[in-house]
Amino acid sequence: MTLRNRIEQQIFRLNGLALNEFDLSQPPGDPGLFGPDSTIWRIHGDFPAMLCGGISALMLQMLHPAALAGVWDHSSFRQDMLGRLRRTSQFIAVTTFGNSADARTLIERVKRIHLQVSGTDSNGNPYAASDPHLLTWVHVAETSRFLAAHLRYKNPALSRAEQDRYYQEAAQVAIALGAEQVPCSVTDVEHYLQAIRPELCFDARTQEVMALLMNAPAPGWQARPAMRTMLQAGIGLLPAWAQQQLQRPVSPLTQWRTDRQMLLLARLLRWSIQRGAWSRAMQRMGRDARYR
Repeated sequence: MTLRNRIEQQIFRLNGLALNEFDLSQPPGDPGLFGPDSTIWRIHGDFPAMLCGGISALMLQMLHPAALAGVWDHSSFRQDMLGRLRRTSQFIAVTTFGNSADARTLIERVKRIHLQVSGTDSNGNPYAASDPHLLTWVHVAETSRFLAAHLRYKNPALSRAEQDRYYQEAAQVAIALGAEQVPCSVTDVEHYLQAIRPELCFDARTQEVMALLMNAPAPGWQARPAMRTMLQAGIGLLPAWAQQQLQRPVSPLTQWRTDRQMLLLARLLRWSIQRGAWSRAMQRMGRDARYR
């Protein structure tokens, strides 16, 4: 097995393609929910940026006590972190790149799961995973960090119009899950994040899950240095106020070092991944998947 194949194999252990449940390359010609000319395909198609953006999204999401309570009470995240990451990765890959039927099937599955997730958060307030307000928070925390990672580590020149288009496209999945009043532009997302800050907190639960995340197992010993870089990059993608709240402020020098390491790592990962979600979906559409 070549070095390229070994790296790709390690990567696939982290993402939803390892579950082998949905075939993104079939059926031929089905554009799915968005199609190959969408902005969401371009942004979600870059694995290195998506991985550190996803890590950053988890860190941001856990600041909401209701969102964290759902994971705390009803998820195997603390015992099987990689399994949870794979399932989240699968949802993003299939709803973005999968055929129309598979995307809708997975959305309906997640909606049914959400109906079973409810309880009381650490502040004694009731929560439900199907709550439109909570669904919007999870969605915005996720997409805003994906876009932040793309701008930092893939395409800093992405236009404001394309950034707005990304939010508009991604909102379709959030709305299908039951989210309401989903912000659909860069400006609206910035306003949303400022408005929701009074609901966020850093408590003992947040601290424990953050510690678990920072010590997450790598898919292999060779991947440990890369995992450390990804985790630090995830922190650096957070807004400054969220870094402060998580008690992990990033200095300009640390950020500079992390960015240099992450850009080198991203080049290696892009070279290694030959059969990622974007490539498989492009194959389904009969498009050349060698160049982007």
